[in-house]
Amino acid sequence: MLRERYSREDILALVPEAAAHTDPVLVQIDRLLDDDAIFQQVRADLARRSPQTTRHGRHSTPVEVILRLLAVKRLYGWRYEETEARVADRLVLRWFCRVYWHRVPDDTTLIRWAGLITPQTLHAVNDRVARLAQQARVTQGRKLRLDGTVVRTAIHHPTDSSLLTDGVRVRSRLMRRSKPLLGDQLAGGRGVFRTRLRTMRQGLQTLHRLARQKSEAAAAARKEISRKLVDTAEQPLQQATRIRQALEEAEQTARGQGQGLQQRIEHCVPLLGQVIHQARTRVLAGGKVPAEQKVMSLFAPHTRVIPRHKGGAAVEFGRTVVVDEVEGGIVTRYHILEDGATEQGELAPALAHHQAVFGHPPRLVAADRGVPHADHDRVAREAGVTHLVIPAWGQGTPAQRARQRTRAWRRRYRWHAGIEGRINSLRRDYGLKRCADQGVDGLERCVGWGVLASNLRHIGQHLAA
Repeated sequence: MLRERYSREDILALVPEAAAHTDPVLVQIDRLLDDDAIFQQVRADLARRSPQTTRHGRHSTPVEVILRLLAVKRLYGWRYEETEARVADRLVLRWFCRVYWHRVPDDTTLIRWAGLITPQTLHAVNDRVARLAQQARVTQGRKLRLDGTVVRTAIHHPTDSSLLTDGVRVRSRLMRRSKPLLGDQLAGGRGVFRTRLRTMRQGLQTLHRLARQKSEAAAAARKEISRKLVDTAEQPLQQATRIRQALEEAEQTARGQGQGLQQRIEHCVPLLGQVIHQARTRVLAGGKVPAEQKVMSLFAPHTRVIPRHKGGAAVEFGRTVVVDEVEGGIVTRYHILEDGATEQGELAPALAHHQAVFGHPPRLVAADRGVPHADHDRVAREAGVTHLVIPAWGQGTPAQRARQRTRAWRRRYRWHAGIEGRINSLRRDYGLKRCADQGVDGLERCVGWGVLASNLRHIGQHLAA
């Protein structure tokens, strides 16, 4: 049964020294998280764990404890295991997370509950926090600035040979797990459960040694080894297809013992087939594969290749996230761009969201050169924006160049530079530099909790001051 909260206990009253040295910002964040709208939104997600979660079963970890543990994790940049250990050791964090004298939930328990909170709920909670910031006079929503950043996924540098090896390794693992269920049924099949991982690893090592050589003979040898790797990777693909068909007919699958294996095989087979296709196209045929069709990782297939137009690495592997910020350091909206989408289409959604949250349009909107579009002046004028400060592409028209040279325009555009510091803070302090969560929903949860933690800290600092 879903429990909402433990009975309130003032444990800091027993230790006056701890109460005297409690961080005042944490005290203000504690009051913010007491908001009933935030609590009810999170509770609605956790109540959907099973049909009878709210009425039957043993008592669960309280909703209030889960919400505050997840907030503490992102406020301090801890891992799940570290969050469990630190909260268990510190009296102030026990008070803040409302654990009191009860046992701190295990990190695996917290991971399972965290996966139930949907990205839509995090967007709604962030909107509520932005309204709380307006009530606390941290911001009034008079200015709005937009910019994009890349949130990297936790993958190794992708190459065609390493992706093929990863695919064979995953297939080999699934085949070993299915052998106890299908050993008798496929006993007559020759080589059905044979893994070819050693062959793939040896070929990969040979490619790495030949990569240092620049001769034509080495290039021909690399191509021949790549051909053998592709042919070797196709054999586990055929084996996995046969095992999947056998799992569909097996009695164990009907009883639920092999359903998990069958689902994982159905998820991995198309990805490996796509990796084999792109390896044949790029390495063997010398062709090109569009960036949105490339598989960068079998474990994070939502990863995309994002070219950088700055110094450092030529490309990044992850997803582009557009961030909206108002004065006071409050991030009001975040949006993960779809395949083929750019920042040019983000002005209208940003203005509509700002109107919904604050009840009025911003007077000033600033963005960089990645956002300009022919209709932006009309969109901003219809929304009620007084000053739209976005540099034009290229040289621009004479009227645009004259306007961009005025002192007022340059002063307003200088305010936009502050969002670079906000993005750097989100990446450095709140986990947006590299996301280890799986899937697009996991990426949205990673970004959402980071933005929430940043907003809560800014409101807490303002109120504590």
